Amino acid sequence: MSTVTTPTKTAGKLGTFSGVFTPSILTILGIILFLRTGFVVGNAGLMRALLLIGIANLVSILTTFSLAAISTNIEVKGGGDYYLISRTLGVEFGGAIGIVLFLAQSVSIAFYAIGFGEAVVSLFDVDSAWVTQLVAAAAVAALFVLAWAGADVASRFQFVVMAFLFAALGSFYFGAFQGADSAILQSGLSAPPGALGFWVVFAIFFPAVTGFTQGVSMSGDLKDPGRSLPRGTFIAVGLSLLVYVSVAVLLAANAVPAALIDDTRIMRSVASVGFLIDAGVIAATLSSAMASFLGAPRILQSLASDKVFPILNPFAKGVGETNNPRRGVLLSLVVALATVALGNLNAIAPVVSMFFLISYGLLNYATYFEARAKSPSFRPRFRFFDKRISLAGALMCLGAMLAINVIAGAAAVVVLLGIYQYLRRSERPDRWVDASHSHHFQRAKESIAALTAEPKSARNWRPQILAFSADPERRARLLQFATWLEGDSGLTAAVRIVEGDGIRGRRLRESEQEALEDQIEALDLDVHARSVLAADGMEALPVVVQSFGIGSVRANTALFGWPESDDPERRRLYVDALQDVYRLGVNVVSMSSDPARWNAMALRPAKERRIDVWWAGHDDTSRLALLAAYLFTRTGPWAQCKIRVLSSSVDDIPPDEVEEELAKVLEAARIRAVPQVLEYPDPKSFASACSDAALVLVPMRIRRGVILGPFDVPLDNLLRLLPMTAAIRAGAPIDLVAGPESGLPGQITAAEELLADAEARLRALESEAQRASYQVESLRSANASFDASELEELSHAEAQLARVTRRALTAQARVDAAKADVARLLAEL
Repeated sequence: MSTVTTPTKTAGKLGTFSGVFTPSILTILGIILFLRTGFVVGNAGLMRALLLIGIANLVSILTTFSLAAISTNIEVKGGGDYYLISRTLGVEFGGAIGIVLFLAQSVSIAFYAIGFGEAVVSLFDVDSAWVTQLVAAAAVAALFVLAWAGADVASRFQFVVMAFLFAALGSFYFGAFQGADSAILQSGLSAPPGALGFWVVFAIFFPAVTGFTQGVSMSGDLKDPGRSLPRGTFIAVGLSLLVYVSVAVLLAANAVPAALIDDTRIMRSVASVGFLIDAGVIAATLSSAMASFLGAPRILQSLASDKVFPILNPFAKGVGETNNPRRGVLLSLVVALATVALGNLNAIAPVVSMFFLISYGLLNYATYFEARAKSPSFRPRFRFFDKRISLAGALMCLGAMLAINVIAGAAAVVVLLGIYQYLRRSERPDRWVDASHSHHFQRAKESIAALTAEPKSARNWRPQILAFSADPERRARLLQFATWLEGDSGLTAAVRIVEGDGIRGRRLRESEQEALEDQIEALDLDVHARSVLAADGMEALPVVVQSFGIGSVRANTALFGWPESDDPERRRLYVDALQDVYRLGVNVVSMSSDPARWNAMALRPAKERRIDVWWAGHDDTSRLALLAAYLFTRTGPWAQCKIRVLSSSVDDIPPDEVEEELAKVLEAARIRAVPQVLEYPDPKSFASACSDAALVLVPMRIRRGVILGPFDVPLDNLLRLLPMTAAIRAGAPIDLVAGPESGLPGQITAAEELLADAEARLRALESEAQRASYQVESLRSANASFDASELEELSHAEAQLARVTRRALTAQARVDAAKADVARLLAEL
């Protein structure tokens, strides 16, 4: 049995501003703001650039709504996106996104550090790749020291960076407002000839908005994550949207499209103090790198604390009061320096962006998944939420992946699914409860409602089995038999009726329930367990059979083991039980299988197995036995076995004709089986014919308290001569040739056709009656007095009118009856 454990909580110190808003806003207002916004506006034109910025930020806004809902519904601990996704979608999705997010953020440290190196090198007009890498490595080392010291120290550094960032923006706004020209703005509203396409420009700009969840990664260091995460993220996303829109408009009003495209440092030219823009670029790259340096180790630490990947367990250890993940910081340093050493990052940069997009998509889907499950435990404090917002956010993330880079998106998905499949196949204890149970329950609820609404038809019959047994050893064989009988198409429940009452009875029932579940788990069978307490087992049996299930999912077959006791009273109770269940319209199956016969069957090679079915005639029991044999062949151990249908010869009919008729039955039923007719068989010849079968299926019936089998002999006597055998009695009609029009839908169709025919017949008679009535009226009005011939003609016309009227009345009655039949059938539907 799996256990659920709860990780220990570490008290955080950071608030909304320092823990969420600051790292988020510093990452969003990054290098793309200063070096690529002008390029985007120049290529797209201001109007399309604003549309592009709106679409990109819509992903952020929708995802923030999801974040606000899910983070105010559960107690958020360390791990950010990983924690939220894993606690909702499960360890497989959480573990997959956790490991790729750690790598993506660690690689992002190098991206931003190289951007810092390029900015520094450009200030001194040095054109050397190795110098850029050297400066980037030095920046990584310096940031490592801050991350090693802890989030509280690093956050104070971020305040300094923020001051430079906003000073740069202030310098830009001051210069841009002074130099704004409406004529230049008018010329840049649309895209210039030969500019890049919309989605190409979108792909360039979109990474600008991928940093809004950096604050989420700090969830373990927050005083109140449920309050700080939604507030800080909403404020950061809203403010950054205003900044990007205003910068785009002001750039379009200060420079023509050609200048915006050619000069990546156009903001420096527009600003009142150009050096502050350089400082802003440096601040933006360092702040983004710092945010990633803080976020990546905390994702790794949370992943390690959950023991998802055993090799990562050492990284769960933290240092100090805030549980600073120094081991994770060290690993992020190694990844970042290795990435810097690569130099050319263009090949893996798109894939890293896809990892972030996937994480946003999964965060949206996780929230939709939770809300869609309609669990009573989903009670987010954030009130402005609708599950459709989360679904739209997930779809927009998918659309953005396709628009930016299909190949990189596919590569990221392949990596994620590979890790997901690895985790799915790995054995580990359950360390938390996710939303899967609520999701499956909701699906089951909706499916049961849909099943109940569907019309009943023999075409949709499936075995829904209740297996009764009190002896664990016999029950093991019975449950294995039940799973074969359901043919991977039905349901099986093992039922144990415990006799007793009071507290001792309840404790005994709980013990039996646990033992039943443990046995099913040990047998590795897809069987449900149910232990029922009752004062009298015989009285409880029909109640259990009738009440088991819900909606259309009801028991239709009861499976028992053949009684091994010779005690007459126990035999009588067993026969009464079979009769009670049968009278409820439930099929009854009794399996005779002592250990010797069971072992003989089990040891027989699969290719050598054969199921013999006794065909007693065109009755429901024979059809159910044939169907049961077929269902066996749909399971692995019986997939290669053969079915043989045995029948007896009939007086005055040659055996080959009987066999031919049986072959037609099998052909109509679409069941591969070999028909064989036994001439004048008796119990001994029948047993001899079945001696080498792995399983024999025979009909049974009960007369005067005795269970009879083929040839109307007591089944007890026949079973002693046979190998493993199951006796079957159909409690409801079985149709092996049911088609789409069979059952109630077919009856409705036939009734509607009869109604249409009756209405057509009535209309024809009414028309004929009108003509006859017109003829009578014409004859009466044409003559005041009639001679003999005219009188005869009038009499004939009146007689014809009377006949047609009677026939019309009969037709009307048939129409009324047909309408009533259709209404009745539709009501049943």
